[in-house]
Amino acid sequence: MISAGEFRNGVTFELDGNVYQVVEFQHVKPGKGAAFVRTRLKDIINGATVEKTFRPTDKMPKAHIERKDMEYSYNDGGLYYFMDKETFELVPINASEIGDALKFVKENETVKILSYKGSIFGIEPPNFVELVVTDTEPGVRGDTAQGATKPATLETGATISVPLFINQGDRIRIDTRTGEYMERA
Repeated sequence: MISAGEFRNGVTFELDGNVYQVVEFQHVKPGKGAAFVRTRLKDIINGATVEKTFRPTDKMPKAHIERKDMEYSYNDGGLYYFMDKETFELVPINASEIGDALKFVKENETVKILSYKGSIFGIEPPNFVELVVTDTEPGVRGDTAQGATKPATLETGATISVPLFINQGDRIRIDTRTGEYMERA
């Protein structure tokens, strides 16, 4: 059991049959009345975000989210296949459960499969990946405005904004959490 007074970002717990993860929390002590905890919670199964207020003494059962390293093998229409690195078993996952999580992931890369009580609900890609730029306009000499960017298509098919000096064929490092260009690789 975990009390609302012990909430921290990333804590997962069960409430009303749903599993929530704390995105933001704030302990509030008003001048009059009892203290309370204001939170923004994410339902980890369907991705919805809600705001709830708790008393610091409210207790909820803690939810254990299992994170398992698996290798992304291939995509077959609406199913994505992942190989368990210990048993070499292929696990199919529906595209609806993945969303945009594989936007920056190539085949044969390791990702974390998130599950709760044996039910897979999401995928966590590596924080940083290196990809090759497959298509972008060439930078124009003398066009050096501070912070200017242009669109670039990556080898996974994703499109991001990159600085003007990046050319087709360059390897770049990307932060998968924000989808932003970091540096040349």
